[in-house]
Amino acid sequence: MVIGDGILTPAISVLSAAGGIKVDHPNISNDVVVVVAVVILVGLFSMQHYGTDKVGWLFAPIVLLWFLLIGGIGIFNIWKYDSSVLKAFSPVYVYRYLRRGGKERWTSLGGILLSITGTEALFADLAHFPVSAIQLAFTMVVFPCLLSAYSGQAAYLMQNSDHVKDAFYRSIPDSIYWPVFIVATAAAIVASQATISATFSIIKQAHAHGCFPRVKVVHTSKKFLGQIYVPDINWILMILCICVTAGFNNQSQIGNAYGTAVVIVMLVTTLLMALIMILVWRCHWILVLLFTGLSLVVECIYFSAVLFKVDQGGWVPLVIAAAFLVIMYVWHYGTVKRYEFEMHSKVSMAWIVGLGPSLGLVRVPGIGLVYTELASGVPHIFSHFITNLPAIHSVVVFVCVKYLPVYTVPEEERFLVKRIGPKNFHMFRCVARYGYKDLHKKDEEFEKKLFDNLFLFVRLESMMEGCSDSDEYSLYGQQTQQSREALLNDHNGNTTSSAVDSIISSVDSIVPIKSPVNPNYTVASSGQTSSSQMEVDELEFLNSCRDAGVVHILGNTVVRARRDSRFYKKIAVDYIYAFLRKICRENSVIFNVPHESLLNVGQIFYV
Repeated sequence: MVIGDGILTPAISVLSAAGGIKVDHPNISNDVVVVVAVVILVGLFSMQHYGTDKVGWLFAPIVLLWFLLIGGIGIFNIWKYDSSVLKAFSPVYVYRYLRRGGKERWTSLGGILLSITGTEALFADLAHFPVSAIQLAFTMVVFPCLLSAYSGQAAYLMQNSDHVKDAFYRSIPDSIYWPVFIVATAAAIVASQATISATFSIIKQAHAHGCFPRVKVVHTSKKFLGQIYVPDINWILMILCICVTAGFNNQSQIGNAYGTAVVIVMLVTTLLMALIMILVWRCHWILVLLFTGLSLVVECIYFSAVLFKVDQGGWVPLVIAAAFLVIMYVWHYGTVKRYEFEMHSKVSMAWIVGLGPSLGLVRVPGIGLVYTELASGVPHIFSHFITNLPAIHSVVVFVCVKYLPVYTVPEEERFLVKRIGPKNFHMFRCVARYGYKDLHKKDEEFEKKLFDNLFLFVRLESMMEGCSDSDEYSLYGQQTQQSREALLNDHNGNTTSSAVDSIISSVDSIVPIKSPVNPNYTVASSGQTSSSQMEVDELEFLNSCRDAGVVHILGNTVVRARRDSRFYKKIAVDYIYAFLRKICRENSVIFNVPHESLLNVGQIFYV
């Protein structure tokens, strides 16, 4: 529904602004207004890739000026035409209005809903402003100005009832008409930009949770994480937005569609908010009941009103939402099934150890980075690889990129490294963790950071073995930046004693992991000389392998429906999911893998 909101908001905002031309020039046809609106929309979506960082400073003055203008015009109209409209603030008139009109008055609530649109997309503003700023702006500026504006239009209509169709523009004094028109157009563009940004934001978060196909996400600002641009979605929104603008016969139908999208977004937000209050904030059940009950009473009243207008344009957001829901559900289903296949077909460590240090193959110089979705265990794609090819690299690192259900993961906590099997197997696991607001950037730094953390792990492991009798450890916790830099400063083992002390003291816990003992490993009586020498030898070995070349090994698991599956499952898996996989960005692009260093390993999985 938010995606549908991102389509309808630019359409109705820009079309309303363009409609101001016709008010001053009645001879202009509706087609000209639509063409002007389409041109503005194309320009708006075409400028998205530049981001709002450079022009964002204009948004606040434009919106502030807009609210002050409409609030001032509203006060002027109340004073000039009929101040008795202020009686409408009494709830008694709400009751009388609904009692006299019956169904027709009730369905008009769907139009009244349009006066509060925009509040459903406040979550996008949280990426740019603190909560207190939003609360202050809404209570001190937005709310009073809107009340004045709508009351002023009502006062104007008391004496000009035939101008009900274009009440806003006709109620503007002639002396300031065109300045207000220019500000209105600019404000419409800003409002459109807000919902487009909201759409990008929610798609980015859905993608991070595996609920949306892989799309390119570009951060347009170095200062604000929330300012992003999704090229594929941007052009889809533009095409659909133009279709809505040009396809509807009148603006009221777009308003009906818009109202339907907004009220359903509000309903879902309230229900999700209730879950947050219960599960996350641990609020008292009475408080949850009061909040949910009061919110649902208001929202359900508006929802019942827009239901009467489903056949008058309200069906559009329902169709858009249904289409994206099918895409998201099929993608999530296929992704989960692929992950379950990898989980259930993991290779046991006993099988790996049974192959011996050479893994039953020729170990060629170099490092192989095997990308997998598993954070533990050896993926099936690796066994598929070594049973079909006669050689494997001297060092194998299983790389797993995970998005965690947190806002962001600090850089110093991003990588977790662990050894797999005995030391002479030279196999490691590296888990790179990102929050749903983090961006796995396309940069060469990823590989460098990965190896830096690998070298750091080897040094820490060696020091811990020098202080203990166990053969292998998994290190948890984090190191201070000073100790991290001290370790990474030199790969030849020249670490000062002070740096060593700071590192050892900063390790939170050391958990011993039982694994096959390396028969070639002997511990000197002190433990220090042997471990230090082995550390230097292994670091030199890793460096030589890195210099020999790095190969990125990616698994390409193709999901197919079984022959005895139902027809709808075959359509979903064999056609929709396969099509989405085909048009989505490949893993090699996401991980910024050089084409000349890429090795794809394919297999088929039937569900």
